[in-house]
Amino acid sequence: MADTTTHRGASAAGTTGTTGQSAATATGQSAAAATGQSAAVAQEASGAAREAAGESPALGELRAWLATNWDPDLSVGEWWERLGLAGWAAPALPEDAYGRGLSRTDAIDAAQIIADAGALGAPAGLGLLLAAPTIVAHGTRAQIDRYVRAIVTGQQGWCQLFSEPAAGSDLAGLQTRAVKDGDEWIVNGQKVWTSGGQYADMGMLLARTDPDVPKHQGITWFAFDMHQPGVEVRPLREMTGQALFNEVFLTDARVAADAAIGPVHGGWAVANTTLAAERAGLGSGAGGVGATAIPGTVAGNLERRAGDVVDAGRTRGETSGSHLRRVDARLLAELARALGRIDDPVVRQGLARLYTWGELGRFNSLRLKAVTEAGGDIPAMPNIAKLSMSHIVRLGRDLGLQIAGPAGLLHGYDPAGQASLAGRIHPLVRVVTEAALLAQAPPIYGGTDQIQRNILAERVLGLPKEPGPDRTTPFSALPRNG
Repeated sequence: MADTTTHRGASAAGTTGTTGQSAATATGQSAAAATGQSAAVAQEASGAAREAAGESPALGELRAWLATNWDPDLSVGEWWERLGLAGWAAPALPEDAYGRGLSRTDAIDAAQIIADAGALGAPAGLGLLLAAPTIVAHGTRAQIDRYVRAIVTGQQGWCQLFSEPAAGSDLAGLQTRAVKDGDEWIVNGQKVWTSGGQYADMGMLLARTDPDVPKHQGITWFAFDMHQPGVEVRPLREMTGQALFNEVFLTDARVAADAAIGPVHGGWAVANTTLAAERAGLGSGAGGVGATAIPGTVAGNLERRAGDVVDAGRTRGETSGSHLRRVDARLLAELARALGRIDDPVVRQGLARLYTWGELGRFNSLRLKAVTEAGGDIPAMPNIAKLSMSHIVRLGRDLGLQIAGPAGLLHGYDPAGQASLAGRIHPLVRVVTEAALLAQAPPIYGGTDQIQRNILAERVLGLPKEPGPDRTTPFSALPRNG
C-alpha cells in the first residue's frame, strides 16, 4: 500500500505541555483482500454512526487513514514509523510534537479504532506513556525531535530510573549522584523497581546534582543512554514467575549536559509531570486495548512482520504489550459461565460490583474530558483514578479466585509448570492466578495508595503538610539511615 503519511512535529517551533497518553495497542488482523471492500463499508457505517453520536471528526480521519496505510506485510519498524509520523501513535501529544492534539478520551478511542481495524497499535511501554509527554512539556525543540520522534516510531524503548532502595515513597530523598565533568555528568547510584529495564535503550533518570540545597531543589531529570559501560541491569523475579522489574546499578556512567530535560537542579517539577502521566495511565478509565510489541533495539521486534505480531497478540490475549490480560468483569463472567458459577448470586453480585467500578472510571475520564474542553480542570483526578485502579485490581483478585475455586491454588511459574497444567484447568484460570499474584503491586508502584491520599489531602483539601526539616534543610545535612 502507498504511504500517505504526513510527517508531524519536525517543522514547528516551540513546545506545549500535555498529560500524555498510554501506549495504544491492537488485537485483530486486517481483512483479507477478498473481504476488504465489505469491511471498509462496515467500518465507514460504524464511523458515521459514532460521528453522529458526537465522535471527533479526527477519528473519522483515522479510519480513512488506516484503510489506505495499514499493511500487515510491513515490518513492525516500518509500520510504527508510518503510524508515528502521521501522529496516530500518540495522538494526545500536540500537533507540533508528533501528535494530533486530541483529548485523552479521544486518544483512547483512537487506539480502539486501530485495534478494530486489525492493525498493529502504537509501541508499548513507558516511552509513550511517560517520557514523551514529559519531554514535550519541558524539553527544547531539539530534544523533542531527538527523543520523541524515536519514541513514537518505536525505535527506542524507555525505562524509568526513579525509585531507589532508600527513596521510594520519599522519591525526593534519592541519593544517585550526578557530578558535572565538562560537557557531561558522571552518574553513580542504584535504582530499583525499574519496569522494562532489560529492554530499554533509554532511561528517564532522576539524579541529585546539588546536595547542598533542600532535597526537592537539587534534582535533575536526564534522558539517559542505557547502552554504555557502567550500566548493569539485574531482573527481579517476582512471585508471578515473571520479571517485570529490575534493579539498575550505575557506576561512573555518563550523560551529556544537553540531555537534561528542563532546568538543571529543577528536575522535581519535571518529575511531577512524569508522575502525573503515570498515574493517569495506570488509573481506572485509562483504556488499554489489544496487543502490541516491545519497542526499541533490544527486544528484537522491529524486523518482525507486523501482521504476525497482531496474530500472536490476539492468540495470547495480551494487553498493552504485557504478558498479562486485564481481569475485568467480562473476562470473569466468561470464566464463571465455563465453570458453572454464573448463577451463584454472590458471584453475580461481585461481577456487578467490578463492572460498576470499571464504568465509574470510564465516566470520570469522560467527565474530565468535558471539563477540560470547557477550559476547567478536576484537581488530582489522576490520583483518584490511581486509587480506583488499586481497588479494582483487588476486587478482580478476590472475585477471580472465588470463581476459580480450588484450581486457583495452582499456578505455572515457568513454561514447564504451565505445560503440566494445560488441559487440566480452564486456560482463564492461569490469567486469574497470575493477576491475583500481581495484584499486590499496583497499590505500590506509580506512587503508593498512601501517597495518593496524602496528595489529595494536602494539595486538594488544603490540609497541613507533615512537619519536618526536609523542605528547608540542605539534603547533605539531613539525617539518613546508616
